[in-house]
Amino acid sequence: MKKYILLIITTLLAFPTFSQIKYEEFTSAKLGESRRLKIQLPRNYDTNTDKVYPIVLVLDADYLFEPVAGNVDYFSYWEDMPESIVVGVMQGNKRYDDGNYDDTNFFPAETGAAFFEFLGLELIPYIDKQYRTAKFVIAVGHDFTANFINYYLFKDPPLFNGYISLSPDLAPMLDARLPERLAVIQNKIFYYLATGTDDIKDLMEISEGLNTSLQAIDNKNFNYYYDNFEGATHYSLVGRGIPNAMEKIFSVYRPISKQEFADVLMKTDIPIHQYLIDKYKTIEDLFGLTNPIRENDFLATAAAAEKRKKWESLREIATLAKKQYPDTVLGDYYMGRYYEEIGETKKAMRTFQGAYDKEEVDFITIDLMLDRAEKIKADFGY
Repeated sequence: MKKYILLIITTLLAFPTFSQIKYEEFTSAKLGESRRLKIQLPRNYDTNTDKVYPIVLVLDADYLFEPVAGNVDYFSYWEDMPESIVVGVMQGNKRYDDGNYDDTNFFPAETGAAFFEFLGLELIPYIDKQYRTAKFVIAVGHDFTANFINYYLFKDPPLFNGYISLSPDLAPMLDARLPERLAVIQNKIFYYLATGTDDIKDLMEISEGLNTSLQAIDNKNFNYYYDNFEGATHYSLVGRGIPNAMEKIFSVYRPISKQEFADVLMKTDIPIHQYLIDKYKTIEDLFGLTNPIRENDFLATAAAAEKRKKWESLREIATLAKKQYPDTVLGDYYMGRYYEEIGETKKAMRTFQGAYDKEEVDFITIDLMLDRAEKIKADFGY
């Protein structure tokens, strides 16, 4: 009995750390009816009251919501993408009416035009008003709805910043219109396209042809990614495409990896501290997020500065770390290392000693700091 009670208490205490999923009925004037929404809020959304979140809009949410929401929660837990609000539109057997297009110009018509306006003029403004949102929206669709999300690229500016198009069933002429539009688009766009070798034959050929056209686009605003999964069917490619799309679209957001360290930090001509600043400015510009620099990224850039003997960059990194994490040893350690390397050993010793009451970070312990101070004292007789 005691174990049972303890399990309940543990579950209740842990509950706030899980993503919150809720259903809402949204009455649409454009559609003349209500639509059911399924919404996943990030972990601790209610307690992080100053934080804003990108939106991931999921069409075909009757079956697409869970794989998208699960991947968003997983990737954001490990900081490989920002925490995001996932909004699913339940469509059921209305998906074909929602995606209806004109037989002449092949753009949304009648029920399709109403659904187009519902998403752009009602739903997204409602989510922006109801929740704390950042100005970055990704749309996800599969076959018929993957076709539909493309129509928003022809708005100026486009409604969405990112497009995850899973085995699209393209409307006539869209395979030609899309490359023409994306070649001249002025807004930063992330576009992911996926098919599989065992996809429906016609749809696989559509994706392969579209990929050939999109690969040829030379536009710095157009960020394009493509996968053709070996052995994947029309339905199994969804489970492989969604995490690949998230990983690629949010690649700049991720903490500095071993590969980025080796291929970029150890080779870049940009001052290493400036690379760090630029990385977070890019995150702010792209996703509307003013995130603090991660401790991991301070450690990575400082290590690169030490290995490459870029001591002025190390000083700048230490200054940033002291400002951002004043209660930790992070900035003091690297400032002490800077003073050591430029020959100001007494300043280095005092800097190491001065951090004795601060929080340790990774390998930078109080003992390490004091040992370095003692070594300087012994070597120079202070």
